[in-house]
Amino acid sequence: MNLAEQPDSLSAVAIDNPLQPTQRTRPTLLCLSHLRWGFVYQRPQHVMSRLARDYDVIFFEEPVFEDLAEDRAKPRLDHSQPAPGIEVIVPRLAHGLSEEQIAEAQRQLLDEMLLARGDAELLLWYLTPMSLAFTDHLKGNVTIFDCMDELSAFRGAPVRLVDMERELMARADVVFTGGYSLWEVKQRQHDNAHPVPSSVDIAHFAAARDGLADPVDQADIAHPRMGFFGVIDERFDIELVEKLATLRPDWQIVLIGPVVKIDPATLPQLPNIHYLGGKSYDELPAYLAGWDVALMPFAINESTRFISPTKTPEYLAGGCPVVSTPIHDVIRGYGQSGAVTIADTAGAFVAAIDAALGLKGSAEFLQSADAALDGMSWDTTSRFMKEQIECLR
Repeated sequence: MNLAEQPDSLSAVAIDNPLQPTQRTRPTLLCLSHLRWGFVYQRPQHVMSRLARDYDVIFFEEPVFEDLAEDRAKPRLDHSQPAPGIEVIVPRLAHGLSEEQIAEAQRQLLDEMLLARGDAELLLWYLTPMSLAFTDHLKGNVTIFDCMDELSAFRGAPVRLVDMERELMARADVVFTGGYSLWEVKQRQHDNAHPVPSSVDIAHFAAARDGLADPVDQADIAHPRMGFFGVIDERFDIELVEKLATLRPDWQIVLIGPVVKIDPATLPQLPNIHYLGGKSYDELPAYLAGWDVALMPFAINESTRFISPTKTPEYLAGGCPVVSTPIHDVIRGYGQSGAVTIADTAGAFVAAIDAALGLKGSAEFLQSADAALDGMSWDTTSRFMKEQIECLR
């Protein structure tokens, strides 16, 4: 059973025949996510794809609300399989439901789905505490909280999030954090918390070192080129990017990624700033190959206080020097690497980029980049997480 009504004792068969061979099913790992699988390929996708080698992963997303005809108004689940062992589930609900109705609809849909799967062992993996609204009755053999970010500091965070996180921390058997700064806070709230900074698929991004053909929408952009890929949201320092473009109009700034939670009209529109939109994970190395310097122009505010950007090692794996604002985990992990320069003002950013131009491809820079990446891989990260889970099963 996956739900609260689990049997209190072992069956007689299990007791009387301890050596009888049994057909063991793979555990079900239910990942409760506020992020869409198909939005940006990042930590959840890397980790879940690897854990799917040993567990049946259900990636349960937030609901989609629709104007449904009366004959289709009943809540339902959409299913897809984007990768081996991964089943993505999206609740489809009608517009106009209250918070309580939304939670109850998801609870019923989820319970029906889990009951249909039979008696597979259940592991609960939370990416957001808000999922407790419809899963607080579930009894997983192991409960994991992968606290990638301080979500309460993000724009538009639900008022209840802090209380929900406190409840989840009390329920969790193990807590992983997205970086060391966040771990320093969470380890005071949970005695089995581990810093698990985001890693990198080195082979994937190392293809950029081989001089890939420029994508069509980047090919006509002049050099020198500075580039950024990632989500453009309240963590992105819009003013810094505008100052860079204004101070050095001969530099071309390429920005790749979806614009989220900020008004696109607030983004600077200058001839040397190029917005290329979102790209797939597979496309990123080709864009990175055409940059001279990679940028991490994060604002310094509450939403970036604990971040550990995945793009740092991805840029370095692609052989591109990096200039970043003073994000704590970037300074801690890469500040002394010789491959990443930290700059805290527009003027310092310009000076750092000037110094970085020409480094790309040099033996000295590549040696520094590779030393910074030594031992990093999503395989290693996922293996560590799995080991912590297996110790608790």
